[in-house]
Amino acid sequence: MPTIVHFEMPADDVERAKKFYTDLFGWKIEKWPGTSSKDSSSSSMEYWIVSTTDDKGNKTPIGGGLMKRQEQHQQITNFIDINSVDEYSSKIEKLGGKVVVTKMAVPGMGYFAVCHDTENNSFGIWETNEGAK
Repeated sequence: MPTIVHFEMPADDVERAKKFYTDLFGWKIEKWPGTSSKDSSSSSMEYWIVSTTDDKGNKTPIGGGLMKRQEQHQQITNFIDINSVDEYSSKIEKLGGKVVVTKMAVPGMGYFAVCHDTENNSFGIWETNEGAK
């Protein structure tokens, strides 16, 4: 059954957000090596991976990402693991939702799309696929 597997948090000040969540929850937040801060005109944006732990310090299966806010009203987005972004994108639209960011690849990891439900809530869908390009 599809379930939440990842969350993504936008931040106006990434360093401030990293400190807040690290101090509050003890989350480990590390820059994803696939991003670069050297060239702001680069097509890749900076992205930090958030690792969460339970109260005993064990890593949990749900982690997240942190990035610079891209839009003024951008909020936290939960990503739900599904078997096909194409199939679920079609289902979403048939049920009255909208695909607002069409299928995109995360090379070597999978594909995602960002959608709105019938109440205009944002959520993502994620298809694991190591062959993604």
